[in-house]
Amino acid sequence: MTLHLSLLLLLFGLTTMGTASLVLADSEILGFAVVSEVPNDKTRVSAKVSVNDAVSDMKLLASETILNNLIWKKLEICHAMRLEGYKVIEGFHIITVHVIDAGMLPMSLQSFAGDCLIKKAVEIAPLVD
Repeated sequence: MTLHLSLLLLLFGLTTMGTASLVLADSEILGFAVVSEVPNDKTRVSAKVSVNDAVSDMKLLASETILNNLIWKKLEICHAMRLEGYKVIEGFHIITVHVIDAGMLPMSLQSFAGDCLIKKAVEIAPLVD
């Protein structure tokens, strides 16, 4: 009997942990991001994200709706975006995304975006010939 009870408690605990990211999500927030690495896996994109002028490295978590978005399909390193979504333990869960000019980013991200674009131009431009 105690074995069955232990298994039930374990199952309940795992179920609760699986939904913890949904429970810990704040209300919908506005964020800005610059893609910091070449996006190999479009469901989890590495980026520098600014929320309330605090910049941190996060994973952008795309839902099925975002994955079907043409903007997301053409995503490259150094792209600047305006995001709406939820900050969760795993990263930033995106509800809406808009590609913007790097000059429209908050000051806290503009220097990173500029450095990224210069690096991209120096590394990729010679390969265009």
